[in-house]
Amino acid sequence: MAQYFVVHPENPQRRLLKQAAEIVRAGGLIVYPTDSCYALGCHLGDKAAQERIRAIRNVGPRHHFTLVCRDLSEIARYARVDNRQYRMLKAATPGSYTFVLQATREVPRRLQNPRRNTIGLRIPDHAVVGGLLEELGEPLLSSTLIMPGDDLPMNDADRIRERLERQVELVLDGGSCGLEMTTVIDLTGEAPEIMRVGRGSLDPFGIIA
Repeated sequence: MAQYFVVHPENPQRRLLKQAAEIVRAGGLIVYPTDSCYALGCHLGDKAAQERIRAIRNVGPRHHFTLVCRDLSEIARYARVDNRQYRMLKAATPGSYTFVLQATREVPRRLQNPRRNTIGLRIPDHAVVGGLLEELGEPLLSSTLIMPGDDLPMNDADRIRERLERQVELVLDGGSCGLEMTTVIDLTGEAPEIMRVGRGSLDPFGIIA
């Protein structure tokens, strides 16, 4: 049975976030709120937990996971970032964006795009995630909580618990956080390429959708 923590969305209880981080380190799968929608998360080095996320979402080996990071210095550890890319990242983070960048050797091969050696990374603007990452001390491997057959992410923590109570170890209830996914931007080329228009504004990139 999944544990269920009700956390304040702006001032989350530190003791609960510490317990959540311990669950992740122990191989647990968690559901947590972000600045776009709820997501599934696990330890980035835990292949078994990653496969459990695939099973819950019913996605194949080509499904792209995201590394959810605390700050730009953490992104720079897991992705190659030049000065131009850094300026764009700085202008848009924290926020509801997922950035596609060239992965460094710190990223396990199983998490990289097999053809391009890229990885998606993001820095959410949400106190619960920020506090959790601070306790964890490293990125969280993540995937949006969209169940098979659904068109939109799940957004009600009680319903999430009912549906996934035997498939995850913890549900962090931070209240409603929306249904709109992140804007996905590929920064590997000469100019930013919008791969998905979502919640994040395109203004920092000078792009009109």
